[in-house]
Amino acid sequence: MTTLLGTKLNGRYRLEARIGAGGMSTVYRALDETLERRVAIKLMNTEVVSDSDQLERFRREARAVAQLSHPNVVGVIDAGEDEGRPYIVFECVEGETLKERIRRQGRLPIPEAVAYAIEIVRALGAAHARHIVHRDVKPQNVLIDEEGSANVTDFGIARTLEEDGLTADGRVLGTTDYVSPEQALGQPVTGQSDLYSLGVVLYEMLTGEVPFRGENQVAVAMKHVRDAMPDVQAKRPEVSAALAKVIDTATAKRVADRYADDAELIADLEDALAIETARAGNAPGEVTAVLRTLPVPKQRRIPYQLRHRVITTTLALIVIAGIVAAGIWLAARAHHGTGRASQSPPSQLAQVGLCQTCAHAYNPDGLGGDTSQNDNEAGLAIDNDPQTKWQTEQYYGGTLGKPGVGVYVDAHPRVVARELRLVTDTPAFTAQVWGRNTPPTPTQADFNQPGGWVQLASSPYVHHKQDIELPGAAPYRYYLVWIVSLPPGLQSVSLNEISLYK
Repeated sequence: MTTLLGTKLNGRYRLEARIGAGGMSTVYRALDETLERRVAIKLMNTEVVSDSDQLERFRREARAVAQLSHPNVVGVIDAGEDEGRPYIVFECVEGETLKERIRRQGRLPIPEAVAYAIEIVRALGAAHARHIVHRDVKPQNVLIDEEGSANVTDFGIARTLEEDGLTADGRVLGTTDYVSPEQALGQPVTGQSDLYSLGVVLYEMLTGEVPFRGENQVAVAMKHVRDAMPDVQAKRPEVSAALAKVIDTATAKRVADRYADDAELIADLEDALAIETARAGNAPGEVTAVLRTLPVPKQRRIPYQLRHRVITTTLALIVIAGIVAAGIWLAARAHHGTGRASQSPPSQLAQVGLCQTCAHAYNPDGLGGDTSQNDNEAGLAIDNDPQTKWQTEQYYGGTLGKPGVGVYVDAHPRVVARELRLVTDTPAFTAQVWGRNTPPTPTQADFNQPGGWVQLASSPYVHHKQDIELPGAAPYRYYLVWIVSLPPGLQSVSLNEISLYK
Protein backbone atom coordinates (compact mmCIF):
# COMPACT_ATOMS: atom_id res chain seq x y z
CA MET A 1 0.00 0.00 0.00
CA THR A 2 2.88 2.39 0.72
CA THR A 3 3.67 2.44 -2.99
CA LEU A 4 0.60 4.62 -3.45
CA LEU A 5 2.05 7.44 -1.36
CA GLY A 6 2.77 10.45 -3.53
CA THR A 7 0.29 9.42 -6.22
CA LYS A 8 -2.79 11.45 -7.11
CA LEU A 9 -6.37 10.25 -7.40
CA ASN A 10 -8.09 11.68 -10.45
CA GLY A 11 -5.34 14.25 -10.75
CA ARG A 12 -6.53 16.04 -7.61
CA TYR A 13 -5.92 14.25 -4.31
CA ARG A 14 -2.24 13.57 -3.52
CA LEU A 15 -1.82 10.74 -0.98
CA GLU A 16 0.65 11.80 1.71
CA ALA A 17 0.48 9.27 4.54
CA ARG A 18 -1.38 6.12 5.49
CA ILE A 19 -3.27 6.66 8.74
CA GLY A 20 -5.39 3.53 8.99
CA ALA A 21 -6.16 0.23 7.29
CA GLY A 22 -8.79 -2.49 7.34
CA GLY A 23 -9.82 -5.49 5.34
CA MET A 24 -11.95 -3.47 2.95
CA SER A 25 -10.16 -0.12 2.71
CA THR A 26 -7.17 2.01 3.63
CA VAL A 27 -7.36 5.56 4.96
CA TYR A 28 -4.84 8.18 3.86
CA ARG A 29 -4.12 11.75 4.76
CA ALA A 30 -4.06 13.62 1.46
CA LEU A 31 -3.76 17.06 -0.06
CA ASP A 32 -6.61 18.38 -2.17
CA GLU A 33 -4.48 20.23 -4.71
CA THR A 34 -7.50 22.00 -6.20
CA LEU A 35 -8.57 23.71 -2.96
CA GLU A 36 -5.16 23.39 -1.24
CA ARG A 37 -6.43 21.77 1.94
CA ARG A 38 -5.80 18.57 3.89
CA VAL A 39 -8.41 15.83 3.62
CA ALA A 40 -8.78 12.19 4.66
CA ILE A 41 -9.41 9.63 1.92
CA LYS A 42 -10.77 6.13 2.34
CA LEU A 43 -9.64 4.09 -0.67
CA MET A 44 -11.05 0.64 -1.32
CA ASN A 45 -8.41 -2.08 -1.33
CA THR A 46 -7.61 -3.66 -4.69
CA GLU A 47 -8.24 -7.22 -3.52
CA VAL A 48 -11.90 -6.56 -2.62
CA VAL A 49 -12.93 -4.36 -5.56
CA SER A 50 -14.14 -7.45 -7.42
CA ASP A 51 -16.43 -8.43 -4.51
CA SER A 52 -19.80 -6.96 -5.50
CA ASP A 53 -21.16 -7.03 -1.93
CA GLN A 54 -18.12 -5.23 -0.54
CA LEU A 55 -18.21 -2.75 -3.40
CA GLU A 56 -21.87 -1.96 -2.74
CA ARG A 57 -21.21 -1.66 1.01
CA PHE A 58 -18.44 0.84 0.31
CA ARG A 59 -20.63 2.88 -2.02
CA ARG A 60 -23.43 2.75 0.53
CA GLU A 61 -21.14 4.32 3.11
CA ALA A 62 -20.60 7.31 0.83
CA ARG A 63 -24.34 7.68 0.29
CA ALA A 64 -25.12 7.26 3.99
CA VAL A 65 -22.65 9.79 5.36
CA ALA A 66 -23.31 12.27 2.56
CA GLN A 67 -26.85 12.55 3.97
CA LEU A 68 -25.56 13.52 7.42
CA SER A 69 -24.84 17.05 8.48
CA HIS A 70 -23.91 17.52 12.14
CA PRO A 71 -21.00 19.20 13.95
CA ASN A 72 -20.11 15.87 15.62
CA VAL A 73 -20.11 13.79 12.41
CA VAL A 74 -17.04 13.70 10.17
CA GLY A 75 -18.52 14.90 6.90
CA VAL A 76 -18.08 13.61 3.37
CA ILE A 77 -16.59 16.16 0.96
CA ASP A 78 -16.40 14.14 -2.24
CA ALA A 79 -16.47 10.61 -3.67
CA GLY A 80 -15.26 9.06 -6.88
CA GLU A 81 -13.30 6.27 -8.53
CA ASP A 82 -9.73 6.13 -9.79
CA GLU A 83 -8.76 3.30 -12.12
CA GLY A 84 -11.74 1.28 -10.93
CA ARG A 85 -11.08 1.79 -7.21
CA PRO A 86 -13.75 3.81 -5.40
CA TYR A 87 -12.79 6.33 -2.72
CA ILE A 88 -14.50 8.67 -0.27
CA VAL A 89 -13.07 12.06 0.73
CA PHE A 90 -13.71 13.17 4.30
CA GLU A 91 -12.93 16.22 6.38
CA CYS A 92 -9.45 15.89 7.88
CA VAL A 93 -9.84 15.90 11.67
CA GLU A 94 -6.52 16.61 13.35
CA GLY A 95 -6.23 14.95 16.74
CA GLU A 96 -6.52 11.40 18.08
CA THR A 97 -9.13 8.68 18.35
CA LEU A 98 -11.03 8.23 21.59
CA LYS A 99 -9.41 4.78 21.87
CA GLU A 100 -5.95 6.35 21.67
CA ARG A 101 -6.91 8.84 24.36
CA ILE A 102 -8.11 6.05 26.67
CA ARG A 103 -4.91 4.06 26.05
CA ARG A 104 -2.78 7.12 26.72
CA GLN A 105 -4.69 8.49 29.68
CA GLY A 106 -6.49 5.49 31.17
CA ARG A 107 -9.74 6.39 32.92
CA LEU A 108 -11.02 9.74 31.74
CA PRO A 109 -12.28 12.44 34.12
CA ILE A 110 -15.93 11.60 34.74
CA PRO A 111 -17.43 14.89 33.44
CA GLU A 112 -15.26 14.63 30.32
CA ALA A 113 -16.44 11.08 29.62
CA VAL A 114 -20.08 12.17 29.95
CA ALA A 115 -19.52 15.20 27.71
CA TYR A 116 -18.04 12.97 25.00
CA ALA A 117 -20.96 10.55 25.36
CA ILE A 118 -23.43 13.43 24.84
CA GLU A 119 -21.66 14.54 21.66
CA ILE A 120 -21.54 10.97 20.33
CA VAL A 121 -25.24 10.39 20.99
CA ARG A 122 -26.12 13.70 19.35
CA ALA A 123 -24.21 12.57 16.26
CA LEU A 124 -25.95 9.18 16.31
CA GLY A 125 -29.25 10.97 16.72
CA ALA A 126 -28.62 12.85 13.47
CA ALA A 127 -28.01 9.51 11.74
CA HIS A 128 -31.00 7.79 13.33
CA ALA A 129 -33.25 10.67 12.29
CA ARG A 130 -32.41 9.69 8.71
CA HIS A 131 -33.00 6.01 9.52
CA ILE A 132 -29.27 5.22 9.38
CA VAL A 133 -27.83 2.83 11.96
CA HIS A 134 -24.06 3.07 12.46
CA ARG A 135 -23.62 -0.60 13.56
CA ASP A 136 -19.99 -0.16 14.63
CA VAL A 137 -19.93 2.38 17.46
CA LYS A 138 -16.58 2.10 19.22
CA PRO A 139 -13.91 4.51 20.48
CA GLN A 140 -11.75 3.76 17.43
CA ASN A 141 -14.49 5.42 15.35
CA VAL A 142 -14.62 8.59 17.44
CA LEU A 143 -12.07 11.31 16.63
CA ILE A 144 -11.19 13.93 19.24
CA ASP A 145 -10.22 17.07 17.38
CA GLU A 146 -7.75 19.73 18.47
CA GLU A 147 -10.54 21.71 20.12
CA GLY A 148 -11.56 18.69 22.18
CA SER A 149 -14.82 17.84 20.39
CA ALA A 150 -15.88 14.27 19.64
CA ASN A 151 -16.53 13.45 15.97
CA VAL A 152 -18.10 10.16 14.88
CA THR A 153 -16.72 8.58 11.73
CA ASP A 154 -16.59 5.32 9.77
CA PHE A 155 -20.10 4.46 8.74
CA GLY A 156 -18.52 1.66 6.71
CA ILE A 157 -21.09 -0.94 7.77
CA ALA A 158 -23.93 1.51 8.29
CA ARG A 159 -27.22 0.63 6.67
CA THR A 160 -30.61 2.24 6.48
CA LEU A 161 -33.51 0.53 8.21
CA GLU A 162 -35.18 0.09 4.83
CA GLU A 163 -32.27 -1.80 3.25
CA ASP A 164 -32.26 -5.57 2.86
CA GLY A 165 -30.06 -8.16 1.25
CA LEU A 166 -26.52 -7.13 2.13
CA THR A 167 -26.38 -8.59 5.62
CA ALA A 168 -27.65 -12.13 5.82
CA ASP A 169 -29.35 -13.39 8.99
CA GLY A 170 -26.82 -14.78 11.43
CA ARG A 171 -23.90 -12.72 10.18
CA VAL A 172 -22.33 -10.43 12.76
CA LEU A 173 -20.95 -7.09 11.66
CA GLY A 174 -19.17 -4.79 14.08
CA THR A 175 -16.55 -5.04 16.80
CA THR A 176 -17.61 -7.60 19.41
CA ASP A 177 -16.11 -5.63 22.34
CA TYR A 178 -19.04 -3.23 21.85
CA VAL A 179 -21.59 -5.35 19.99
CA SER A 180 -25.23 -5.42 21.11
CA PRO A 181 -26.80 -8.79 22.01
CA GLU A 182 -29.20 -8.69 19.05
CA GLN A 183 -26.40 -7.90 16.63
CA ALA A 184 -24.26 -10.69 18.10
CA LEU A 185 -27.13 -13.09 17.42
CA GLY A 186 -27.58 -11.85 13.85
CA GLN A 187 -30.97 -10.35 14.63
CA PRO A 188 -32.29 -7.07 13.19
CA VAL A 189 -30.64 -3.96 14.59
CA THR A 190 -32.06 -0.49 15.24
CA GLY A 191 -30.81 2.77 16.66
CA GLN A 192 -31.09 1.19 20.12
CA SER A 193 -28.32 -1.19 19.10
CA ASP A 194 -26.05 1.82 18.60
CA LEU A 195 -27.09 3.13 22.04
CA TYR A 196 -26.05 -0.19 23.60
CA SER A 197 -22.61 0.15 22.03
CA LEU A 198 -22.40 3.75 23.24
CA GLY A 199 -23.15 2.53 26.78
CA VAL A 200 -20.19 0.16 26.51
CA VAL A 201 -17.97 3.00 25.22
CA LEU A 202 -19.02 5.13 28.19
CA TYR A 203 -18.16 2.26 30.55
CA GLU A 204 -14.71 2.03 28.97
CA MET A 205 -14.12 5.78 29.23
CA LEU A 206 -14.93 5.61 32.95
CA THR A 207 -13.02 2.43 33.82
CA GLY A 208 -10.24 2.34 31.22
CA GLU A 209 -11.22 -1.16 30.06
CA VAL A 210 -13.94 -2.95 28.11
CA PRO A 211 -16.51 -4.87 30.20
CA PHE A 212 -15.94 -8.35 28.76
CA ARG A 213 -12.84 -10.38 27.87
CA GLY A 214 -12.71 -13.73 26.11
CA GLU A 215 -10.51 -16.16 24.22
CA ASN A 216 -11.84 -14.91 20.91
CA GLN A 217 -14.35 -12.48 19.43
CA VAL A 218 -17.17 -15.04 19.46
CA ALA A 219 -16.65 -15.66 23.20
CA VAL A 220 -16.81 -11.92 23.86
CA ALA A 221 -19.94 -11.56 21.74
CA MET A 222 -21.67 -14.34 23.72
CA LYS A 223 -20.85 -12.57 26.98
CA HIS A 224 -22.73 -9.54 25.67
CA VAL A 225 -25.67 -11.89 25.07
CA ARG A 226 -25.59 -13.82 28.37
CA ASP A 227 -23.51 -12.10 31.06
CA ALA A 228 -24.61 -9.20 33.25
CA MET A 229 -22.84 -5.91 32.63
CA PRO A 230 -20.17 -5.33 35.31
CA ASP A 231 -21.02 -2.69 37.92
CA VAL A 232 -19.25 0.51 36.92
CA GLN A 233 -19.31 1.75 40.52
CA ALA A 234 -17.38 -1.35 41.63
CA LYS A 235 -14.60 -0.31 39.23
CA ARG A 236 -14.91 3.42 39.97
CA PRO A 237 -16.84 4.15 43.18
CA GLU A 238 -16.92 7.93 42.63
CA VAL A 239 -19.30 7.49 39.69
CA SER A 240 -22.74 8.77 40.71
CA ALA A 241 -25.73 6.46 40.95
CA ALA A 242 -27.42 8.54 38.24
CA LEU A 243 -24.59 7.90 35.77
CA ALA A 244 -24.40 4.21 36.69
CA LYS A 245 -28.11 3.94 35.94
CA VAL A 246 -27.55 5.51 32.51
CA ILE A 247 -25.06 2.76 31.65
CA ASP A 248 -27.35 0.04 33.02
CA THR A 249 -30.31 1.27 30.96
CA ALA A 250 -28.31 1.82 27.76
CA THR A 251 -26.80 -1.70 27.97
CA ALA A 252 -29.90 -3.64 28.97
CA LYS A 253 -29.97 -7.04 27.28
CA ARG A 254 -33.58 -6.68 26.12
CA VAL A 255 -34.18 -3.89 23.64
CA ALA A 256 -37.49 -3.10 25.37
CA ASP A 257 -35.61 -2.31 28.60
CA ARG A 258 -33.23 0.19 26.94
CA TYR A 259 -33.71 3.85 26.15
CA ALA A 260 -36.46 4.17 23.58
CA ASP A 261 -34.52 6.71 21.53
CA ASP A 262 -31.57 9.09 21.47
CA ALA A 263 -33.51 11.93 23.09
CA GLU A 264 -34.17 9.89 26.23
CA LEU A 265 -30.52 8.97 26.58
CA ILE A 266 -29.35 12.53 25.92
CA ALA A 267 -31.72 13.87 28.60
CA ASP A 268 -30.32 11.48 31.23
CA LEU A 269 -26.73 12.14 30.16
CA GLU A 270 -27.32 15.89 30.48
CA ASP A 271 -28.64 15.33 34.02
CA ALA A 272 -25.59 13.19 34.78
CA LEU A 273 -23.21 15.82 33.39
CA ALA A 274 -24.68 18.48 35.68
CA ILE A 275 -24.39 16.13 38.66
CA GLU A 276 -20.84 14.96 37.90
CA THR A 277 -19.61 18.49 37.17
CA ALA A 278 -21.00 19.67 40.50
CA ARG A 279 -19.31 16.74 42.28
CA ALA A 280 -15.99 17.35 40.50
CA GLY A 281 -16.06 21.09 41.18
CA ASN A 282 -14.53 21.97 37.81
CA ALA A 283 -15.42 21.96 34.13
CA PRO A 284 -12.29 21.68 31.99
CA GLY A 285 -12.05 21.69 28.21
CA GLU A 286 -14.90 20.15 26.28
CA VAL A 287 -17.03 19.86 29.43
CA THR A 288 -17.49 23.63 29.48
CA ALA A 289 -18.46 23.68 25.80
CA VAL A 290 -21.11 20.97 26.33
CA LEU A 291 -22.37 22.58 29.55
CA ARG A 292 -23.19 25.72 27.57
CA THR A 293 -25.57 23.66 25.41
CA LEU A 294 -27.56 22.27 28.35
CA PRO A 295 -31.08 23.55 29.04
CA VAL A 296 -31.07 26.31 31.66
CA PRO A 297 -32.85 24.20 34.34
CA LYS A 298 -30.06 21.62 34.13
CA GLN A 299 -27.35 24.28 34.26
CA ARG A 300 -28.89 25.47 37.53
CA ARG A 301 -27.97 22.16 39.14
CA ILE A 302 -24.33 23.21 38.92
CA PRO A 303 -23.03 25.18 41.96
CA TYR A 304 -23.27 28.93 41.47
CA GLN A 305 -19.51 29.54 41.57
CA LEU A 306 -18.85 26.97 38.84
CA ARG A 307 -21.90 27.99 36.80
CA HIS A 308 -20.78 31.60 37.10
CA ARG A 309 -17.38 30.70 35.63
CA VAL A 310 -19.04 28.94 32.68
CA ILE A 311 -21.37 31.88 32.07
CA THR A 312 -18.52 34.37 32.50
CA THR A 313 -16.43 32.52 29.93
CA THR A 314 -19.37 32.55 27.52
CA LEU A 315 -20.02 36.24 28.10
CA ALA A 316 -16.35 37.04 27.62
CA LEU A 317 -16.42 35.36 24.23
CA ILE A 318 -19.57 37.30 23.34
CA VAL A 319 -18.01 40.59 24.46
CA ILE A 320 -14.85 39.91 22.43
CA ALA A 321 -16.97 39.04 19.40
CA GLY A 322 -18.98 42.20 19.98
CA ILE A 323 -15.87 44.36 20.14
CA VAL A 324 -14.59 42.84 16.89
CA ALA A 325 -18.00 43.26 15.26
CA ALA A 326 -18.21 46.85 16.47
CA GLY A 327 -14.81 47.61 14.97
CA ILE A 328 -15.90 46.09 11.68
CA TRP A 329 -19.18 48.03 11.86
CA LEU A 330 -17.44 51.35 12.51
CA ALA A 331 -15.03 50.75 9.67
CA ALA A 332 -17.82 49.67 7.36
CA ARG A 333 -19.93 52.77 8.11
CA ALA A 334 -17.31 54.94 6.42
CA HIS A 335 -17.93 52.93 3.24
CA HIS A 336 -21.59 52.09 3.73
CA GLY A 337 -23.34 51.65 0.42
CA THR A 338 -20.16 51.26 -1.61
CA GLY A 339 -20.17 47.48 -1.52
CA ARG A 340 -16.67 47.29 -0.06
CA ALA A 341 -15.69 47.15 3.61
CA SER A 342 -12.39 48.19 5.11
CA GLN A 343 -12.06 45.00 7.20
CA SER A 344 -8.97 42.92 6.53
CA PRO A 345 -9.62 40.53 3.65
CA PRO A 346 -8.72 36.85 4.10
CA SER A 347 -5.32 35.78 2.78
CA GLN A 348 -4.65 39.36 1.58
CA LEU A 349 -7.21 39.03 -1.19
CA ALA A 350 -9.19 41.95 -2.58
CA GLN A 351 -12.90 42.21 -1.79
CA VAL A 352 -15.31 42.16 -4.72
CA GLY A 353 -17.58 45.23 -4.89
CA LEU A 354 -21.29 44.36 -4.93
CA CYS A 355 -24.18 46.72 -5.53
CA GLN A 356 -26.75 47.05 -2.77
CA THR A 357 -29.46 45.37 -4.86
CA CYS A 358 -27.27 42.47 -5.95
CA ALA A 359 -28.48 39.88 -3.40
CA HIS A 360 -31.58 37.71 -3.78
CA ALA A 361 -33.14 34.94 -1.71
CA TYR A 362 -33.25 31.61 -3.54
CA ASN A 363 -35.86 28.92 -2.92
CA PRO A 364 -37.10 27.57 -6.27
CA ASP A 365 -40.70 26.43 -6.66
CA GLY A 366 -41.12 22.75 -6.04
CA LEU A 367 -38.63 22.51 -3.15
CA GLY A 368 -41.36 23.01 -0.58
CA GLY A 369 -42.08 25.70 1.97
CA ASP A 370 -42.48 29.44 1.49
CA THR A 371 -40.88 30.48 -1.78
CA SER A 372 -40.56 34.13 -0.69
CA GLN A 373 -37.88 33.54 1.97
CA ASN A 374 -37.70 37.24 2.95
CA ASP A 375 -36.32 38.34 -0.41
CA ASN A 376 -36.84 42.00 0.52
CA GLU A 377 -34.21 41.56 3.26
CA ALA A 378 -31.56 39.83 1.10
CA GLY A 379 -29.65 43.10 0.63
CA LEU A 380 -28.93 43.14 4.37
CA ALA A 381 -26.54 40.25 3.79
CA ILE A 382 -24.23 42.41 1.63
CA ASP A 383 -24.57 45.85 3.22
CA ASN A 384 -21.24 45.55 5.12
CA ASP A 385 -23.11 45.91 8.40
CA PRO A 386 -22.82 42.71 10.50
CA GLN A 387 -25.55 43.99 12.81
CA THR A 388 -28.14 43.53 10.04
CA LYS A 389 -29.04 40.21 8.47
CA TRP A 390 -31.13 38.17 6.08
CA GLN A 391 -32.95 35.32 7.77
CA THR A 392 -34.67 32.19 6.48
CA GLU A 393 -38.25 31.42 7.34
CA GLN A 394 -38.88 29.52 10.60
CA TYR A 395 -38.77 25.72 10.33
CA TYR A 396 -40.49 24.56 13.48
CA GLY A 397 -39.75 20.90 12.91
CA GLY A 398 -36.04 21.55 13.38
CA THR A 399 -35.18 20.51 9.82
CA LEU A 400 -35.54 22.24 6.47
CA GLY A 401 -37.62 19.43 5.03
CA LYS A 402 -36.19 20.16 1.57
CA PRO A 403 -32.80 20.20 -0.21
CA GLY A 404 -31.95 23.73 0.88
CA VAL A 405 -32.53 27.47 0.78
CA GLY A 406 -30.17 30.38 0.41
CA VAL A 407 -29.06 33.72 -1.01
CA TYR A 408 -27.21 34.40 -4.25
CA VAL A 409 -25.23 37.52 -5.17
CA ASP A 410 -24.74 39.08 -8.58
CA ALA A 411 -21.04 39.84 -9.20
CA HIS A 412 -21.70 41.56 -12.55
CA PRO A 413 -20.17 41.14 -15.07
CA ARG A 414 -18.20 38.09 -13.82
CA VAL A 415 -15.40 37.46 -11.35
CA VAL A 416 -13.00 34.66 -10.46
CA ALA A 417 -13.73 34.53 -6.71
CA ARG A 418 -11.16 32.71 -4.60
CA GLU A 419 -12.81 32.96 -1.20
CA LEU A 420 -16.24 33.62 0.27
CA ARG A 421 -16.68 34.90 3.81
CA LEU A 422 -19.82 34.30 5.85
CA VAL A 423 -20.71 36.12 9.05
CA THR A 424 -23.66 34.69 10.99
CA ASP A 425 -25.16 34.82 14.46
CA THR A 426 -26.60 31.30 14.04
CA PRO A 427 -23.46 29.13 13.59
CA ALA A 428 -23.30 25.33 13.25
CA PHE A 429 -25.32 25.04 10.05
CA THR A 430 -24.06 23.38 6.86
CA ALA A 431 -23.64 25.44 3.70
CA GLN A 432 -22.52 24.96 0.13
CA VAL A 433 -21.26 27.51 -2.40
CA TRP A 434 -22.42 27.28 -6.03
CA GLY A 435 -21.65 29.38 -9.10
CA ARG A 436 -23.26 30.03 -12.49
CA ASN A 437 -23.32 32.54 -15.34
CA THR A 438 -26.92 32.35 -16.59
CA PRO A 439 -29.60 34.22 -14.59
CA PRO A 440 -31.24 31.94 -11.98
CA THR A 441 -34.96 31.34 -12.36
CA PRO A 442 -37.33 31.07 -9.37
CA THR A 443 -38.95 27.95 -10.82
CA GLN A 444 -35.97 25.73 -11.60
CA ALA A 445 -33.53 24.13 -9.15
CA ASP A 446 -30.96 23.34 -11.84
CA PHE A 447 -28.08 22.07 -9.73
CA ASN A 448 -25.34 20.31 -11.69
CA GLN A 449 -27.36 20.74 -14.88
CA PRO A 450 -26.00 22.18 -18.16
CA GLY A 451 -25.98 25.96 -17.81
CA GLY A 452 -27.10 25.68 -14.19
CA TRP A 453 -25.44 25.81 -10.79
CA VAL A 454 -21.94 24.32 -10.39
CA GLN A 455 -20.84 23.36 -6.88
CA LEU A 456 -17.65 25.14 -5.83
CA ALA A 457 -17.22 24.31 -2.14
CA SER A 458 -18.94 23.21 1.03
CA SER A 459 -18.62 23.89 4.75
CA PRO A 460 -20.12 21.22 7.03
CA TYR A 461 -19.96 23.52 10.08
CA VAL A 462 -20.21 27.26 9.55
CA HIS A 463 -18.70 29.27 12.41
CA HIS A 464 -19.61 32.84 13.42
CA LYS A 465 -17.11 34.00 10.79
CA GLN A 466 -16.29 31.42 8.17
CA ASP A 467 -13.90 31.80 5.24
CA ILE A 468 -14.65 29.24 2.52
CA GLU A 469 -11.98 28.64 -0.11
CA LEU A 470 -13.18 28.49 -3.72
CA PRO A 471 -11.42 26.80 -6.64
CA GLY A 472 -10.83 30.11 -8.43
CA ALA A 473 -10.62 28.22 -11.71
CA ALA A 474 -13.37 29.99 -13.67
CA PRO A 475 -15.27 33.29 -13.56
CA TYR A 476 -18.89 33.31 -12.45
CA ARG A 477 -21.45 36.07 -12.30
CA TYR A 478 -23.72 34.54 -9.65
CA TYR A 479 -22.55 32.99 -6.38
CA LEU A 480 -25.05 31.11 -4.22
CA VAL A 481 -24.78 30.39 -0.49
CA TRP A 482 -26.97 27.29 -0.20
CA ILE A 483 -28.01 26.29 3.33
CA VAL A 484 -28.65 22.55 3.61
CA SER A 485 -29.15 22.09 7.36
CA LEU A 486 -30.22 24.09 10.40
CA PRO A 487 -28.06 24.58 13.49
CA PRO A 488 -28.91 22.06 16.24
CA GLY A 489 -31.82 23.32 18.30
CA LEU A 490 -32.58 26.31 16.06
CA GLN A 491 -35.42 26.88 13.60
CA SER A 492 -33.81 29.33 11.19
CA VAL A 493 -30.48 30.54 9.80
CA SER A 494 -29.22 34.11 9.56
CA LEU A 495 -26.70 35.43 7.04
CA ASN A 496 -25.38 38.69 8.46
CA GLU A 497 -22.73 39.19 5.77
CA ILE A 498 -21.68 37.52 2.51
CA SER A 499 -18.40 38.79 1.08
CA LEU A 500 -16.52 37.66 -2.04
CA TYR A 501 -12.75 37.96 -2.44
CA LYS A 502 -10.61 37.68 -5.57
